Amino acid sequence: MLDNNNDSNQRHSRVQSNYKRQKNGHNIIKWVIGILVAVILITTFMGYRYYSTSLQPLDAKSNKQIEINIPVGTTSRGVGSILEDKHVVKSGAVFNYYTKSKKINNFQAGYYVLKPSMTLKQIAKKLEKGGAAEPIALNGPRVLIKEGENIDQIANSMKSSKYFKKSDFLKLMKDEDFIKSLAKQYPKLLGSAMKAQNVRYRLEGYLFPASYAIDKNTKLKDVVTQMVAKEDAVLQPYYSKIKSDGLTVQETLSVASLVEMEGSKSSDRSKIAGVFLNRIKQGETLGSDVSTRYAVKKSATEDLTQSDLASTNPYNTRVNTGFMPGPVDNPGEDSILSVVNADTKDGYLFFFAVTKNVSGSKHKVGDVLFYKDITSFNEAVAKYNPEGK
Repeated sequence: MLDNNNDSNQRHSRVQSNYKRQKNGHNIIKWVIGILVAVILITTFMGYRYYSTSLQPLDAKSNKQIEINIPVGTTSRGVGSILEDKHVVKSGAVFNYYTKSKKINNFQAGYYVLKPSMTLKQIAKKLEKGGAAEPIALNGPRVLIKEGENIDQIANSMKSSKYFKKSDFLKLMKDEDFIKSLAKQYPKLLGSAMKAQNVRYRLEGYLFPASYAIDKNTKLKDVVTQMVAKEDAVLQPYYSKIKSDGLTVQETLSVASLVEMEGSKSSDRSKIAGVFLNRIKQGETLGSDVSTRYAVKKSATEDLTQSDLASTNPYNTRVNTGFMPGPVDNPGEDSILSVVNADTKDGYLFFFAVTKNVSGSKHKVGDVLFYKDITSFNEAVAKYNPEGK
């Protein structure tokens, strides 16, 4: 009996020992699994955070300009590596993934000036348009064409460059032989402009707003050619859409030049373009003071008189119906796209900007309001824009 009890105790001891080992083993497995799960969660979180931050500008507050060169034949992965090496983006790999996910892969070779404050979308769009054939003199003299400037205003910028005379620039804007030579180079861009009647300047609207490098050896014709070439590059993706919409490039840029000065927010511009196109379809005048000021040669700070509003100048859309002879300034890409993607579906025929805050109203100063009928429009103007500005 004693021996049997001893054997029983030993067996019981072994069972307890095995149970403890199994329990410890299970605890170790649970502990290891817990660590692995934690590592996976932390890694996933850090990866997601890295990806999210890499989608944002590298330095949103930076105004630093960085020149990069994309050689011919560079892959999307290679472009990403160049951007990361030049400290334009945080991660070249994320840039490569982003562009592939958005099906952006038509990058052009050339020299570009980029900023760490640009988004991946902005960088990708710029790389699709094509760069300069030669290195860009970042710190050298430049001619800046601002969005919404007309040719007379650009002439002043030319004068301030110290390399060109205002009179020479304006003379070139009337040089039909030079303009015809440009039309041969860029027939899709300038074809309709060459057919236009009663235009003040045939190249008005076709000098793309940007910064152009110059030096003492730069020829005036070469600078203007760069501006026109840039305009053509921007419009290349949209020529077929413009044609299918039943518009010419001249008509598109004419409306875009009004939108440039009438709308400050991108969200409003396509609706404003839609209003102008809807009014043309209805046989109404465009009624834009922007064109009237161009017609009578008055700046935005000068008041228009009744005589100005009644001017028979072909650019005065207060009197004349249909499109203007041509653009009244040089619009930026956002305004051009607003016409290409004009929002006409709601049938709006009127708009104005709020200049007076009204108690209890959801509208505030700067908002642009749209209307289909003249009665509602006039009532709203009396309430939110009593001075008619």
